[in-house]
Amino acid sequence: MAIEKLKSLIPDYAKDIKLNLSSLSSDETLSPQQLWGTFLACALAGRNRVTIIEIEEEAGNHLSAEAVFAAKAAASIMSMTNIYYRFTGMVDDTYKKMPARLRMNILAKPGVDKADFELWSLAVSTINGCQYCIKSHEQKLRNSGFSQEQIQLAVRIAATVHAVSAVIEGEQAIQSADAESSKAA
Repeated sequence: MAIEKLKSLIPDYAKDIKLNLSSLSSDETLSPQQLWGTFLACALAGRNRVTIIEIEEEAGNHLSAEAVFAAKAAASIMSMTNIYYRFTGMVDDTYKKMPARLRMNILAKPGVDKADFELWSLAVSTINGCQYCIKSHEQKLRNSGFSQEQIQLAVRIAATVHAVSAVIEGEQAIQSADAESSKAA
């Protein structure tokens, strides 16, 4: 199981992260598609190669090819729109009135239930820190019938997967530095 492999890479100082990863990956509050699409989109947003590979492998056991594509699309489009809308939220209101002029066609036809795509977009927007997008996606989810518990779960997944990526990236940096020091000595 890829999640077990990922957990084995998390050091003891990050035991809470490991425990959260374990409990979240078996949570039944969301459908399997919603859960694993959230995991996959968040792994991509975290940008750590190992985390992406292991979560994508696990997600592949629970998602259709269309859902994998849509989760990746959510991470992709949010990486662009979160930057743009964070900018508009930080400056003069004039920019909010201007058309974005960025292609966002995937939002209209994501290939999965639009509410699931919104959930994945919310999770990625949380990682990327776009207040405007977070509020927009959260409201759309509430209007689609998602409970606060379901929305919170997606954000808990985002927080945990992002932490997994950060811990593994940090450990890789330490190992790399140790290897360089050994060569230099």
